[in-house]
Amino acid sequence: MKSNFLGKISGIFLVAFLFFSCSSELDFDQVKDLKLEPVVVANLAYFDIPANQLIDDGGTNIAYDIRNFDVFKESFFTNRLNKAEFNFEIENIIDRTFVLNMLLMNDESEILETISYTVPSYNGTTTIIKYPTEVFENERLALLKQTTKIGFVVLIAAGPPLNDESLGNLKLRSSATAYLVIE
Repeated sequence: MKSNFLGKISGIFLVAFLFFSCSSELDFDQVKDLKLEPVVVANLAYFDIPANQLIDDGGTNIAYDIRNFDVFKESFFTNRLNKAEFNFEIENIIDRTFVLNMLLMNDESEILETISYTVPSYNGTTTIIKYPTEVFENERLALLKQTTKIGFVVLIAAGPPLNDESLGNLKLRSSATAYLVIE
């Protein structure tokens, strides 16, 4: 009984102590100074074209594809994008040289910018070529924000003819890194 009484008294003193402990006023105005700078990495484009789908006569030929790119339709993302970087790597296992052009286009299919990569022919060993990072800032970023379509044009240089029996493939892997500022 005596220990129960001491427990109640101790509890009352503990609660009283908590009410008189140190505290300070909370400053919710600090939220106005909050600045977030997230970095988002995403796949940009990927393709794997087998040589037997690039049937040609040995001359210069063109393969192309255009895709919608609706990333900038959301104003939240567009208004907060501060910088973007594109990274590309290409693997060629076909005995032909290629030129890969990436076309950034607007709604009217007008080309805003062309990014070109020369891809050397296969020399017997698998080589993955990592190209320099394409950085979009300032005026170049403003052009990127107008992009609604991305086109890929593959120019096949003259060389040995490709047919249904041709081996190898051309692979593209790319990523985009977006630097945002949220205030």
